[in-house]
Amino acid sequence: MTTTAAGPASARLVVKVTCGAEAPERCNQALTVAATALAAGAQVSLWLTGGAVDLARTGAAGFTLEHAADPLELLAAVLADGQVTVCTQCAARRGLTATDLPDGVRIAGAAVFVAEALDPTTTALVY
Repeated sequence: MTTTAAGPASARLVVKVTCGAEAPERCNQALTVAATALAAGAQVSLWLTGGAVDLARTGAAGFTLEHAADPLELLAAVLADGQVTVCTQCAARRGLTATDLPDGVRIAGAAVFVAEALDPTTTALVY
């Protein structure tokens, strides 16, 4: 097995971010960890829930945070090489459907998140 600075090359990481512009530091940390894990060779599944769902809206403005990467650029990096999921209930509360989200972003519920997080080869983080 190949090992990188981040761990085994076959490592899987699930990152759930529960906030957006209302808690920009926490949100940006989650996005940064997800993008960094991808760059280190991990398989990444990013879950957007609560306020983080707003980042996935097509044309969303995101937020700015001093000394941090742009959250929409981080999200795009994860979407390019990983999986991005919007919570089913969170999307419904905002009146969002798949057509409101960028190509490749899926909508899924708690059962899918739990299945991913409980996989014995996966580490799950919640921000």
